[in-house]
Amino acid sequence: MADSNFIDYVKICFKSGKGGAGSHHFHRAKGNPKGGPDGGDGGKGGDIVLVGNPQLWTLLHLKYRKHIMAGDGTPGSENNKTGASGESEILEVPLGTVARDAETGEFMFEITEAGEKKVLVPGGRGGLGNSHFATSTNQAPMYAQPGEPAIEQWIVLELKVLADVGLVGFPNAGKSTLLSVLTAAKPEIADYPFTTLVPNLGVVKYRDYRSFVIADIPGIIEGAHEGKGLGHRFLRHIERNAVLLFLIPADSKDHRKEYETLLSELGAFNPEMLRKRRIVAISKSDMLDDELKEAIRQEMLEYNPVFFSAAAEQGLMALKDLLWNAVNEEIN
Repeated sequence: MADSNFIDYVKICFKSGKGGAGSHHFHRAKGNPKGGPDGGDGGKGGDIVLVGNPQLWTLLHLKYRKHIMAGDGTPGSENNKTGASGESEILEVPLGTVARDAETGEFMFEITEAGEKKVLVPGGRGGLGNSHFATSTNQAPMYAQPGEPAIEQWIVLELKVLADVGLVGFPNAGKSTLLSVLTAAKPEIADYPFTTLVPNLGVVKYRDYRSFVIADIPGIIEGAHEGKGLGHRFLRHIERNAVLLFLIPADSKDHRKEYETLLSELGAFNPEMLRKRRIVAISKSDMLDDELKEAIRQEMLEYNPVFFSAAAEQGLMALKDLLWNAVNEEIN
């Protein structure tokens, strides 16, 4: 996914359709010049609807649609004819799309399944025709209901990347290199921070033609939960992953502190993420001899770290076994 094509946030003004007015018509026919009320109901206004599409990975198709409107319902007419409903606006979105009120930030809903439909902004109901209001004492009601008005609302759609495994680490922890070696994904790789500016997804081929999806999340920095850097945009993608793989580079000055800082950032952003299955891995471990590995293992003993090197392709099969088992434990 090119940087320019991966759009995970859009703010749009949505307007549903207004309901059609009820009719206050009276039946008139030869031989019956004073027939009773026969005004039909107004048609319902169109809804704004979101539908989950697993083939979509970005909100790019909505980037330039700043105003989206559904059709209005038409008025009722004679002979108790109901007006036509307004045309609904149906928008396909990737799985993991979250809708929030743009003014209050209030969570509305999340699309998580293929074909799942949610009404984002409901259309107005059509008004009742005058035939509904006839009584024994008022057999010729002149009144009919107006249709309900349209609803206009600014709404934010955010995408949380859906993957089995999310890679978590500070910039330059080796996440992109690991993704490029394990999958066919080709993320940009360089020896400077923030090479990755958008999530990259790849499919890891496993034993017996099985596979799982892994996501390279842009590097976290201290204070990310407060929005520093692109903190909120980075962190929300991790919420959708079943298993979190924390990468701590072998040349880190303090492996334990680096892991605990990452964990603290996740917990401060969303405490629920601390309940996810976590695996700690020491990347770039080809630069370590056995004595240094043992020293790091003792330093991180309670976290049971695994060692691998993507560049030297060391320990990758053992890492895939560990990830596969963790993902399937979470699913089951």
